[in-house]
Amino acid sequence: MPCFSLTESKNSCHRSTFARAGLRSAITDIKDGGTTMHCWVPQSPNPSKRNLLLIHGLGVNAMWQFVDLLRHVTPHFNVYVPDLLFFGESFTTRPDRSESFQAECVMRVMEAHSVRRLSLLGLSYGGFVGYSLAAKYKEAVERVVICCAAVCLEEKDIREGVFPISDLDEAASILVPQTPQKLRELIKYTFFKPPPLGLIPSCLLMDFIEAMYTEHMKEQKELIMAVPKNRKLSDLPKIPQPTLILWGEHDQVFPLEFAYKLKRHLGENAELVVIKDAGHAINVQKPKEYYNHIKSFLLDMQQPSANKHQQHSKPLQSLT
Repeated sequence: MPCFSLTESKNSCHRSTFARAGLRSAITDIKDGGTTMHCWVPQSPNPSKRNLLLIHGLGVNAMWQFVDLLRHVTPHFNVYVPDLLFFGESFTTRPDRSESFQAECVMRVMEAHSVRRLSLLGLSYGGFVGYSLAAKYKEAVERVVICCAAVCLEEKDIREGVFPISDLDEAASILVPQTPQKLRELIKYTFFKPPPLGLIPSCLLMDFIEAMYTEHMKEQKELIMAVPKNRKLSDLPKIPQPTLILWGEHDQVFPLEFAYKLKRHLGENAELVVIKDAGHAINVQKPKEYYNHIKSFLLDMQQPSANKHQQHSKPLQSLT
């Protein structure tokens, strides 16, 4: 590791942003003999506000994925941002790599902080965890936002070439990159019209890899391998909560067909919004649309049906 790390410097900036937003870092012992969870929690929860749980995806830690969303949601919610197992400071000695176990650990954290009711947003892999949490703890979860998470995928989809990369080991080597070339591939798959990747110096990419992808590399790859294992749509429960499905039109990680598949699975209880000219990283490429759809859906708590959100194909400028 070089004496100065641009990535670690950015990490420090993000920690300061979270603190200024009224959050503090907290460690919870799950008391299962080997699991501890890190979570950003409100310094002083406001009992008049609803609770919002933000669940990150693979790759960078939770701070990097939600730092820009904070200012939009902290005025309205008590916000909780956990690091999933094998990210940030969360770790387990348990062998379970399922999203169900991740969801159980996140819920234990919420209970430790006396959170009994919440809405949640799950981004990419975090959407798998969030969906599992909503199915497992129906009475606790009010509303659900699933962003670019192919929870309807089946194990056979991998074999049948639905994804750009059908070899799971190869996919894992890109999603948990260990070389600048693999990180460039990840950027290419994640972004619609990515920046000129040849212009990014390899030393900067390696700095990012060393800070973000070297610790718990093996376990993170095991999480990826566990997602499609024995997965069948017929086994996927239909969550009862009003659900907003947000997806990038040109997502190459989880193709758009999985968004329509999830909408069909959930029926009238869900609303699908496709964000144009965006890939998998909708939070980075189209932040205004991303924020506006989320805020409108979560703040409209009086509407039992998601049908009102069909007008969300365009940004709601009044919420910015």
